[in-house]
Amino acid sequence: MRGPCSLSAPMTAPLSEGPRTMPRMTVVEGPVGGWVERRGGVVVKTHAVGVRPAELRARLRAARSAALDGLVVRPLGGVAERGGRLVTRWPRGEPVDPAAPERYPWGEAGALLRRLHAVPLADLPGPLPAAGGPARVARTVARVRAEVTAPQLAAARRLVERAHRNVPGRGGERALCHGDFHLGQLVRLPAGGWRLIDVDDLGVGDPAWDLGRPAAWYAAGLLPPADWQRLLTGYGLAEDGGLWARLDAPARAFAVQGAARALLHAQAGGGQLDDEGLALVEACGRIGGLP
Repeated sequence: MRGPCSLSAPMTAPLSEGPRTMPRMTVVEGPVGGWVERRGGVVVKTHAVGVRPAELRARLRAARSAALDGLVVRPLGGVAERGGRLVTRWPRGEPVDPAAPERYPWGEAGALLRRLHAVPLADLPGPLPAAGGPARVARTVARVRAEVTAPQLAAARRLVERAHRNVPGRGGERALCHGDFHLGQLVRLPAGGWRLIDVDDLGVGDPAWDLGRPAAWYAAGLLPPADWQRLLTGYGLAEDGGLWARLDAPARAFAVQGAARALLHAQAGGGQLDDEGLALVEACGRIGGLP
């Protein structure tokens, strides 16, 4: 894999030498998943089944607080309920354009994450639940076990499950984390620059997990080195052995989750993995053989 990450031997250059696109980082949503509706200048989010009202309200209070001013889009009001689902409203921003890779805001994303992780927990309006990254990974792998049944995906499924068993335990560092970071979690506000959105997983955890998904994509050859470097520079990090020692566990975890999502896409769409999914499953094959 790329860099000194312990995901194993170096891969070749990114899969395509043509125009880059954002790696697919969206969740495969079933009937229990959430969705958003755009209504003029407002985005209405219907949250997934199982979101706990008290935890969501705590996260919204944090998003409205002065401590997160300039970092996270502020909600418009509180939590409502519609059809048994929790619903929130947000100002609409301009998302990252997936067709313009030369303008992907990796540097700005790194700077936002660095500032978010530096927010003193004591400055928040109240306690927050654990950041959602590790639980998201576990849920996605559980879905693979329950839903991926196509015979042609059986070998890939075994690699994903084996790799998941070989993800090290979480680190002990505690900071405010986004919990589900990728470029789709950024919008540009008309008068305020880039902001983080989607606070469903905002909470306390190891900040390395917010860098884990880009690290996994970089290690699998799906994120170009220049973009990875812009993220690190924005965050103020140098690529060295110490960095990858911190990122190893979350990078492994998000490689597993990415491969698991690819399997879910393939199961729903005819049973064939695309190039991105194949790269992530290949990464899982190497992770499964690591100490």
